[in-house]
Amino acid sequence: MSFVVPILASWQADCFNLQLYCSPCIVQNHIQLPTHHIEEWNGQFFQCVSLKIMGLRVQLGHAISEQCILPRKAFNDEFVLIDTNGIHEIALDFCGCTTSQTHTKQLLHAATTFCILHHYHILSFESKASAYKFYHSLTKVMLKRSGRGHDPSGVAGTSEDHAVLCPACPQPGKNLPDNWQDAPKSKGWLYGLFLAIDANFHLKRRAVSSDETDPGLSRGWAYFIEETSYKSYILDRIGDVQEKSTCSNHNTMNMAETKLSQGLAAIGVGTVDCAHHNMKRPNGVSDLQKGEKYLNIDYLFFSTLRHLMVDVLNMSYDIACQWHKHLWSCMLSLPPSHHLNYLARTICFFVPKFHLPVHISKCQTIFSFNFTRFVGRTDGEAPERGWANINPIASSMKSMGPGCCWDTLDDHFGDWNWKKVVGLGSSLLLKMKEAQTQKVEHSTAFEEFDSVIISENCMAWKAEMEAWEENPNDMTVTNPLKLKGIAITQASACLSLVQLEAEELERGVDLSLHPDVSPSVLIASGMDLEEEHVLCTQMSLHQKIDSWRQTQLLYIPSVHLLITASATSGLDNAELTKLWLPSALNTNACDPHLQHIQWELRFTQAHDALEELRQCLHVHCSLLNFKREWIRGQGANTRAQNVLARVHARQATCVKRYRTTWGALKSLAVSLKKRETNPYNDVKPLIDPFATQGEGRQKLMWIWMMDGVDSHADGGDVDSVCVEWCKSHARALCWSEEVNLLQEEMYWVLQFFNWQANWWEGQGVFQVNESAPCNAEEAGTAAHHEAAARDESLCAYASQQADICHCLAAHFHSIWALVMSPQDALGNPAAALPLPDLSIPDMP
Repeated sequence: MSFVVPILASWQADCFNLQLYCSPCIVQNHIQLPTHHIEEWNGQFFQCVSLKIMGLRVQLGHAISEQCILPRKAFNDEFVLIDTNGIHEIALDFCGCTTSQTHTKQLLHAATTFCILHHYHILSFESKASAYKFYHSLTKVMLKRSGRGHDPSGVAGTSEDHAVLCPACPQPGKNLPDNWQDAPKSKGWLYGLFLAIDANFHLKRRAVSSDETDPGLSRGWAYFIEETSYKSYILDRIGDVQEKSTCSNHNTMNMAETKLSQGLAAIGVGTVDCAHHNMKRPNGVSDLQKGEKYLNIDYLFFSTLRHLMVDVLNMSYDIACQWHKHLWSCMLSLPPSHHLNYLARTICFFVPKFHLPVHISKCQTIFSFNFTRFVGRTDGEAPERGWANINPIASSMKSMGPGCCWDTLDDHFGDWNWKKVVGLGSSLLLKMKEAQTQKVEHSTAFEEFDSVIISENCMAWKAEMEAWEENPNDMTVTNPLKLKGIAITQASACLSLVQLEAEELERGVDLSLHPDVSPSVLIASGMDLEEEHVLCTQMSLHQKIDSWRQTQLLYIPSVHLLITASATSGLDNAELTKLWLPSALNTNACDPHLQHIQWELRFTQAHDALEELRQCLHVHCSLLNFKREWIRGQGANTRAQNVLARVHARQATCVKRYRTTWGALKSLAVSLKKRETNPYNDVKPLIDPFATQGEGRQKLMWIWMMDGVDSHADGGDVDSVCVEWCKSHARALCWSEEVNLLQEEMYWVLQFFNWQANWWEGQGVFQVNESAPCNAEEAGTAAHHEAAARDESLCAYASQQADICHCLAAHFHSIWALVMSPQDALGNPAAALPLPDLSIPDMP
């Protein structure tokens, strides 16, 4: 006979009886309480079992304990009832008597449904929780998973093992094969760790209470780092000046000293996450006192890596291009326990894919995930996806003391990690299905593309690609993914003209009519005045134009009449004053040498304008995509619109500059017999702002599949074909790597659950062995019985945790069976896991 007992918990106040009952008695006792949770002793621990399985049936349309002569079962005998203590599947019978009411009306008499509706009604008033969040809160209850009660050292021996670890990350000794360090380079990257750093400035905390008055319950045992040594390190280096960015104007760096921190003890938090599975790392969270400063991030980074055992590390950070420069020298100022033997490891730095377009072109190549080998389809944006879950508590944690705040965030991050662990089965399966499909599509497309390329070009391009992949940070190695063109800039044209005039002077040819202003300087300064029409005041602009006019009359005397006519027409507005550059004059009214100089400068100015316009379009489209996907609410949308408006204004300025330049070039092309440039109507967005495909999912256009596409015949552009071939090759490799990486991660998850189950079972055996010795005098005493009961409860708890691991592994293995390889990357067969034939367990 099996014995069962109701769970004793705060939400079951009507079941206080500690007595064990047989199944018939439990059913009889719960005729009026069909939503109570029941646990059955299975020989090792109490296991959840439903009242439906035990035989309880709920009869509608009749009084309690009264049976209907014509009961009608619910459809398929499946009925789900939502109550305040969870979601329950019950055996429900409708009344089938001739006088019975409709099924809908019979259900209205089930008071428990009204109870949950009333509960949510009140809760929505107080907490503003959505029905979706309320429903999911009923489906789960947090587990205590650290097992400190089983450790003989107790609290004194606690380290950061309170954190929920990521089963899909490489963890030597837990889920990696014994020979993982013997893997060749082509396989060794699979055993690398992918991490991402980010900061959240919503999670502020006011300067209330103190560490002494409100200490945290943990001291670096979970996600927050140990605060005492952290704050001591920050105070010792509070006067360090942070280096300014040499990349784009990153506010993260340049404004780190200007963040508003008055009245705040912390203006936000910094985190280190698993970049693949979006889980918080142990010792991977810290307060930020004033901005996202290097010294905060350095300490956080090395804190979470103190026990790093893998040989490959891939770091993603939105300012990695600047942060990594002095990272290893800054490490020396940290405590010895935080030092990392970086020379013995392969460590790569990346910028997340969404953040990359706003970086300079050099960074977009060196720090890109898209075309780097051995990273799969990692995007580095994992932390950004987790902020929506934690941001709602920002308002409540502002007034918390330090210890309460840290413990609250630790608790929420633990819940977040546990939900990710339970969801790994479906998430990895979806990723694998997409990766397999994309791998086939991109491999097929590349093979078709490769078949129309001349074999000599294929070999040369492949060699270039492999050389660059081996040395991605070596600037002397040609990047095959970048068009091989010479950068055309206005500054370089000015320098070339000045050098040419210097050479003419050496040969005795002096075309200058002014001792300080050469012809090239005259035209360049005139073009600069055009740019200043918008920036300068009326008075300042008038003075600059008058000063420039004196030199202009020396080189172009014919403009005197035009200037006089303009003066008599009453045009006093400096912004409307015509400068009469060579492009605005008739052919015979200007020296061809000056026209040639202006052509050279205008041509490079057009390239400058187009390059700046491309950057504006990239930034505008990235911001537009971000706004569409993530921005909600009037305030956030207004701020986003203001940012877009500023970018659009800069874009409009570039377009105006290009149109002015194009008009000048068109005028000069006739007299100089030059080919006309493209009209300004060709200025179009480089990317579709509403496109959903990223670089890794781009499809090859049919034009690349034409025979002879890589020949010089018919004006073919071989460089463009080379770049497109290399990109297609990289995309195919990335999806192939992603499939291999996901195969390994599935293998690691099952191995981790197996290790964790064995660890819990070992804790139970340890308790049995510890309590076994007992002399005759102690036997039978109250103390002995109390100790035996305590040890039995610890064994039962350990067995229950081991069973959860086995059940999760069994469920994941069953849904991965069709896509998972029977062996790992090194050929090791999957371990024979003792997996019971059970479905996913109910959350305890």
